[in-house]
Amino acid sequence: MTKKVLLVCGAGASSGFMAAAARKATKKLGKDIEFKAKSESEIGEHLNAIDLLLVAPHLKYMIDDVKSACEEAGVKYGIIPQKVYGSLDGQGLVIVAEEILQGGVQ
Repeated sequence: MTKKVLLVCGAGASSGFMAAAARKATKKLGKDIEFKAKSESEIGEHLNAIDLLLVAPHLKYMIDDVKSACEEAGVKYGIIPQKVYGSLDGQGLVIVAEEILQGGVQ
């Protein structure tokens, strides 16, 4: 079953580049994960359709609000590491997503 991951940033632009890199890495690695990107204002509209919400590092101040909403919806969540985000490391993001989805650190 495909796992659905939503990346969020301020306007959805930089997370869009990150999602594209992750989709490319997912295909190359043969993983069954779908990455999409939206702006932080759209989180509520998508929580019921995802397995994992990843927040851009520059929005980590939002994590308490995100945590509450995600726990209510039964969605896992985390912050994208700055090193992964800053270098658009798609493979690194796939690894981070898998770790969280498998119950690793958030």
